[in-house]
Amino acid sequence: MKYIIVLVGLISVNVFAQSKYFTKTGTVEFEASVPSFEEVKAKNTTVTAILNTDNGEFASLVLVKGFRFKNALMEEHFNENYAESDEYPKATFKGKINDFSIEKLRDAAEFKIDGELTFHGVTKKFNGILINLLNKEDTIILEGNFVALASDFDIKIPKIVSNKIAEDIEVSFTFNMKKK
Repeated sequence: MKYIIVLVGLISVNVFAQSKYFTKTGTVEFEASVPSFEEVKAKNTTVTAILNTDNGEFASLVLVKGFRFKNALMEEHFNENYAESDEYPKATFKGKINDFSIEKLRDAAEFKIDGELTFHGVTKKFNGILINLLNKEDTIILEGNFVALASDFDIKIPKIVSNKIAEDIEVSFTFNMKKK
């Protein structure tokens, strides 16, 4: 019995000793615009993210219907025809920052992150995404960008609009995470 109590105590101390930084107000933006046509760009400012500073593990969750476009009709088409957000309401990224160390964050630092993005029911691995990290008071700011292909996530762009929407989608993100 004493052994079980000690084991539970050690596990509890280990779990609470981990340093986690968290936000529910992260920003993810994407752009799939083509020159000379209407801007295809959206922003979501209610993205959840967590960073474990003990091991560099990072995860984020995006509610797909949270993306806002300048044009309401474009937002409707995105949710119904492309992202199919009723069927696939969430997008997630789970990864690990390469060679991460909280001690390297005294000033701004560049790192690379490897992970998996799940969107539209498809998971794709991304390696070496360049990110910038800054430890400022009790906040870690993580930002970066990458390019994804619509076809990698089984998103079909109808022939009639294929010249107005880019296949290469530029994704950028910013997370101001506070210690949890």
